[in-house]
Amino acid sequence: MSWLSRIKAGLKKTAESLNRAVPWGGDPEEVLEELEYALIAADVGIEATESILEEVRRSGERNLREAVKRAIMLELEPDERRRKLRKLGFKPDARKKLVEPKSRVVLMVGVNGVGKTTTIAKLGRYYQAAGKKVLFAAGDTFRAAGGAQLAIWGERLGIPVITAPEGADPAALAFDAAKARVARGYDLLFVDTAGRLHTKHNLMEELKKVKRAIEKADPGEPGEVWLVLDATVGQNGIQQAERFHQAVGLTGVIVTKLDGTAKGGVLIPIVRTLGVPIKFIGVGEGEDDLEPFDAGAYAEALLGEAA
Repeated sequence: MSWLSRIKAGLKKTAESLNRAVPWGGDPEEVLEELEYALIAADVGIEATESILEEVRRSGERNLREAVKRAIMLELEPDERRRKLRKLGFKPDARKKLVEPKSRVVLMVGVNGVGKTTTIAKLGRYYQAAGKKVLFAAGDTFRAAGGAQLAIWGERLGIPVITAPEGADPAALAFDAAKARVARGYDLLFVDTAGRLHTKHNLMEELKKVKRAIEKADPGEPGEVWLVLDATVGQNGIQQAERFHQAVGLTGVIVTKLDGTAKGGVLIPIVRTLGVPIKFIGVGEGEDDLEPFDAGAYAEALLGEAA
């Protein structure tokens, strides 16, 4: 199955809900009025929805579906790039290409239950296929069997995993892993982190400590901090994302479980709120069900087929 077919299948619930509400062949203003309600219901958010409708009206495009698709693609660009594209009249580029991290160390964050550890494994597989030498660090030392889960994936994929006993200091582990990456000449290190700590710990402070430890071991790193977010939590996920962004400075977002929600529009306000790009999306549980984010394919899948 092609990636476009997979994302269409994944966003089927969202697209069906939207197309039941929007009379695409009707009066343009009526279409836009119904589209407004449908986009908000899909968790696109009020501000982003207003921006999309404004862009459609500004375009003067007669084909409303095509105009909406382009407007959605623009909304999926961080503010500065969106303003430049609009000014120059360029169509946004799809991102279906190798996602090349801007650094050697990627700090992975997110609350428990979003599929963070599994996502790290899928990223390892993805970058292995691109010829990268990958190393994992099982930094979720507060969760029972957290390290074991990543170790199993590492063994399956042939990727070494730096581990520590349950309850060990995750910052110390991250420091050792960053040193090991340099010493062994690995291209990429993915550092798993806790998503929930015991009440005596503050999660965000712990993550800041882990980030500082990596920088001490390998100055300039981690240059990437990627948040794994569960699409099924909808707008609540944006609140999660903001807290992580304030604490450790996100550079990208990976959205999982898009196939299990009618709120698939949540990617749009994530980009608008955080000003950072979507790097990957997941639409299944298989090892290959994580792909570089493609704004065009996403917009097409979100709109689905007209009734």
